[in-house]
Amino acid sequence: MARESSIALKTIMSFSSDGRQKQRISDLEDETPLIQNEDYAEDSSSSSSQLLPRHRRHQASQTHINMGRVPQPKSRIISFHASDKVKDKYPPNVVRNQKYSLITFFPLVFYEQFHVFINLYFLLVALSQFIPPLKIGYIITYFGPLCFVLVITMGKEAYDDWKRYKRDQENNSRKYQILTRDGLKNVPSSRLRVGDLVFIHKDQRVPADVVLLRTTEPSGSCFIRTDQLDGETDWKLRIAVPICQKLPSDPSLLSLDAEIYADAPHKDIHGFIGNFSKQMPGNITPQVEALNVENTLWMNTVLASGTAIGFVIYTGKDTRAVMNTSHPSTKVGLIDHEINNLSKILFLVTFLLSFLMIALNGFRGLWYIYLFRFLIIFSSIIPISLRVNLDMGKTVYAYQIMNDKKIPDTIVRTSTIPEELGRIEYFLSDKTGTLTKNDMELKKLHMGTMSYGVESIDDLSEQLATALQQAKDSSGRAPHGKSRRDMTSRVRDIVLALALCHNVTPVFEEGEEPAYQASSPDEVAIVRWTERVGLTLVFRDINEIHLRTKNDDILEFQILLTFPFTSESKRMGIVVRDKATNEIMFYQKGADVVMSRIVMYNDWLDEECGNMAREGLRTLVIARKKLSEEVYNDFTEKYGQAKLSVSDRKAQESAVVSNILEKELELLGVTGVEDKLQDGVRNTLEQLRAAGLKIWMLTGDKIETATCIAVSSKLVSRGQRIHQISQIKDSEEAVEMLDILQSKNDCCLVIDGTSLQFYIDHFKNEFIEIAVRLPVVVACRCSPTQKADVTRLIMDFTKKRVCCIGDGGNDVSMIQAAHVGIGIVGKEGKQASLAADFSITQFSYVLRLLLWHGRNSYHRSAKLAQFIIHRGLIISIIQAVFSALFFFAPIALYQGLLIVGYSTLYTMAPVFSLVLDQDVSENIALGFPILYIELTKGRSLSLRVFFEWLMISVYQGGAIMIMSIILFEDEFVNIVSISFTALILNELIMVALEINTWHYLMILSEIVTLAIYIVSMAFLPTYFDLSFILTDTFVWKVAAITAVSSIPLYIVKLIKRYWFIKTYEK
Repeated sequence: MARESSIALKTIMSFSSDGRQKQRISDLEDETPLIQNEDYAEDSSSSSSQLLPRHRRHQASQTHINMGRVPQPKSRIISFHASDKVKDKYPPNVVRNQKYSLITFFPLVFYEQFHVFINLYFLLVALSQFIPPLKIGYIITYFGPLCFVLVITMGKEAYDDWKRYKRDQENNSRKYQILTRDGLKNVPSSRLRVGDLVFIHKDQRVPADVVLLRTTEPSGSCFIRTDQLDGETDWKLRIAVPICQKLPSDPSLLSLDAEIYADAPHKDIHGFIGNFSKQMPGNITPQVEALNVENTLWMNTVLASGTAIGFVIYTGKDTRAVMNTSHPSTKVGLIDHEINNLSKILFLVTFLLSFLMIALNGFRGLWYIYLFRFLIIFSSIIPISLRVNLDMGKTVYAYQIMNDKKIPDTIVRTSTIPEELGRIEYFLSDKTGTLTKNDMELKKLHMGTMSYGVESIDDLSEQLATALQQAKDSSGRAPHGKSRRDMTSRVRDIVLALALCHNVTPVFEEGEEPAYQASSPDEVAIVRWTERVGLTLVFRDINEIHLRTKNDDILEFQILLTFPFTSESKRMGIVVRDKATNEIMFYQKGADVVMSRIVMYNDWLDEECGNMAREGLRTLVIARKKLSEEVYNDFTEKYGQAKLSVSDRKAQESAVVSNILEKELELLGVTGVEDKLQDGVRNTLEQLRAAGLKIWMLTGDKIETATCIAVSSKLVSRGQRIHQISQIKDSEEAVEMLDILQSKNDCCLVIDGTSLQFYIDHFKNEFIEIAVRLPVVVACRCSPTQKADVTRLIMDFTKKRVCCIGDGGNDVSMIQAAHVGIGIVGKEGKQASLAADFSITQFSYVLRLLLWHGRNSYHRSAKLAQFIIHRGLIISIIQAVFSALFFFAPIALYQGLLIVGYSTLYTMAPVFSLVLDQDVSENIALGFPILYIELTKGRSLSLRVFFEWLMISVYQGGAIMIMSIILFEDEFVNIVSISFTALILNELIMVALEINTWHYLMILSEIVTLAIYIVSMAFLPTYFDLSFILTDTFVWKVAAITAVSSIPLYIVKLIKRYWFIKTYEK
């Protein structure tokens, strides 16, 4: 037993490099065991033949409970022969995105609804009707509107959750084949378990996180689509475990005495550390293969080629897809905050009006009971239907945006904040793919002493052909001169480097030109350029690259190692062996800021990179190093040890690469790639600046490139000065630069990421106070975290509305942090688009989105809120006047169906039709962007506007009630029908007076509503005496009351229209 334990321990230790193995064993032995006696038990996460002490088994167990604490996900070792008991201890592979269950639906929905003050207030008012002294009218009067709001809200929540349930059911019930000792079995996705061997076919969704064991491709490679996981549209190459790929058949997997080590579940979809360990017969030490993310298929990716067999390592909530499924906090628009504040004021108005009625009556009798009765009578001042109407309005705005043919394919993903589009004051934009097309073309190649542009491509092609022919036939005719010979060989070296150092894969479809799959448009641009000059990429898999010359010769290279590009390293490399010469070469390309520290000394790199950047070109530095067999073998040995490490694997790998490969690299040249500006970007930026927006460009490019794009895109206006801050590293210089900047209020600030971070860390308030006053800021070399930090900094300091726009995964953080996030569907994928509140396909669409749809959404919601508030105020004022004239009696004038119909059948349609109104025409809104500045001031729902509507309500309510009593003193019994009819007509007229642009649905709503009211009189004899209503006296006197209440408002409106000339009319 002790010997078996030793074997198992060595198996685990083999996962670490040799240099760390001894220390790790010591660490294990020194740890205090959780169970003191040295009893042994079967390791539940290893094969049945391997036994470990309980306290050592704890190191690899995911579900071990330490001293009663809730277990956290840990690394795991999974045997190919794990028992059902072991498999069942991991989370079930069930996808569940539902927000509610049958049990929790009503409690949670009720909590969410009555968490809102207005709904809670009306619930208390409705419940008060069960108290006899407080009962006023019919209970339906109070429960009706509340139930109406709840039914609509609950119906929407139930429908949305039902759709989520159906999607979950579809995913969980999808069938997959698993390989067992009893043959192939079909099981639903929800029944897959850790340790299962699952078949995945072409175009099939990966059901769990798996390690790729075998593919139908002999090379063991396959492609996957990851757009549903990370938003990127390019295909990703994945590689099977070599040991498994070499097996004679799929069932051979069942006879393997093997296990897989997988690190603890985490959210990083680009990182994975694991090992595949196979016990060899007769050997104590197992055969170990290092596993990384290239050996995995994550859940919700799609297999794009062939058939694959995967070993399930994570299920359910442990999968990358589920761990990255976050529900971002709901964004609340500024208008919603303003409505909340007005609701508090309305509650205060309700209380003060009720208190005033009691005070004017001298606090007689049971005044406190009367106070509560008046609070109930005047409860319509607080409009319970306001939020429902606004939400319905937002749905209309979202529909109009998505169906606007002038901005096709625009998607509204967050329908709760369309009004925010009309309140933006700070506009933060990415550069690449946002202001530019991400449509790359290699424009320049510089090699130190020679530079080639588009115009010299024929000469370059000729030199390459000459060099390739010389390499093919060493006995051929020598070049004309030494300098010429040197230049042709240098051309060959750099073009060959560009043709080999990339991750591009050619995809050939029948009858079509070859397409290139790559993670970056830069790489595709470079490969297409090498094709133009005479080296075409015709084949690539995990083992080889084939290039075709213009003479149709095939150059074959064996891929020995690849080092993918990462945002941290800012470079990529590849080690290849030329099959013709057996020569091993390491090629590397990357950003100049990194490569300049790696390549051998030169006196031209920095200068030429700066020159290209000033032309607006994106630069890449190309270098190489020839490796001898000894150096290569030494490297592979040390790199292989680093790859087996389960802790700090990336750091150890990078250290080996830096110490061996990235020493004395020969600089070959620099490429300059042009990224063309988006269509209409100049006009869009000029219009946005005219609209009063302060524009910031946040980019990862260098200062020179960003400055050039800022000027060419008209982000910097003509004659505007540019103030540059870079490489700030001490406080004295930082303060000096701020002092200089403070006196330049109309300049463009260009700042690099290092300086920006220094200011954020040491002079945050001082820097942002000056920066937010500037019309344009360009921040260069920004990381995704810095972009989000700048966004939050502006929001917190200014309290103004901030909009962020971008197209890539590095823009997601700032898009989600902003008040409004706009994502552009880019060539690199849809990650930004999926994370954004609004998705567009072109940058120029943002102009229409803000200046037209933003304007309409804000103005319409503001006017809708004004009228709904007015509707509640005016009927309460009528009630107050009625009570004041009749001894301050807390008796409701309108009860039952009248009060219910007032806010629904009799006024709702005309008032809601205001969501179709346009205060100015489309041409004026887009032609006079200065009008947008008025929106940002938020005057449509200011306290001044609120008190104007309060005075209007007081006047009209008082006029209707007093005139009704004066004109109808002989028919006092009909006071309800008289005043209520005048009230309804007044509201219909007021809606008509406020409409700027008539829509046929507006006219229809007015006519239909009036007809409904007239017809309903015949069915409500309790409130309407038809014999009285059909008389001429009733008609002309109601008309007179309505005229007195509405005509003065019309006159005031005419005076304002002609006296106060609008901005665009001046």
